[in-house]
Amino acid sequence: MTETLPDRVIGADGYRRALAVHAAGVVIITAQSDGIPVGLTATSFSSVSLDPPLVSFYVDRSSTTWPRLRAADHFAVNVLASDQAELAARFARKDVDRFAEPTRWRPGPLGAPLLQDVSAHLVCLPHQTVDVGDHILVVGLVAEASVYGPGRPLLYHQGGFGRFIAHPRPVSSSRRRGPR
Repeated sequence: MTETLPDRVIGADGYRRALAVHAAGVVIITAQSDGIPVGLTATSFSSVSLDPPLVSFYVDRSSTTWPRLRAADHFAVNVLASDQAELAARFARKDVDRFAEPTRWRPGPLGAPLLQDVSAHLVCLPHQTVDVGDHILVVGLVAEASVYGPGRPLLYHQGGFGRFIAHPRPVSSSRRRGPR
C-alpha cells in the first residue's frame, strides 16, 4: 500500500527543471471557430487508444485560444517536422495572427486549418475533456489521418525546440558479412 505525502509535494520550479530533461514531440492543434482559424502549440500530445482511435493533449486553463477551440466541432493535429521550430514558436506566442504569412495552410475536408509541410495530419472529433490541475485534458476521436513521410520530428527539450538525430542501427548478426 502506498501512502501519500502531501507535505512532500515538489515546488513548481523543481518540477519544471525535472520535466525539462524529457523530450516531447511538438504538434499544433488547429480548428475553425465561427469561420475564424484558431490554433496553439502543444508538447503534451499523446496517443491514447487504438480501438477506438483516440489521441490527447493538454491545454492551460488560462489559454485564450481554448474557448474557441472548445467551440469547434472538430480539430486537426498537425505533427511538426524538425524544420518547423519557427512555426511552433509562432503558434505558442500571444497577440499574433498565427495564420498570417509566413504560415502556410489550407482548409481541411471538414474546415479545420491544415498546416503545410507537416509530417502528418490527424482530423479529430471532440471525445472528452477533463479538468486536471491547472490544465484541461482534451481527448479526440481520430476521424482521418494523413502521413506525408517519415521525416524527422520536431522536439521540445530543455525549454527549446530541437531535432531528433537517430543513433546508427546496429548490424544484426544475420546481416553481417565475412568470417565469424
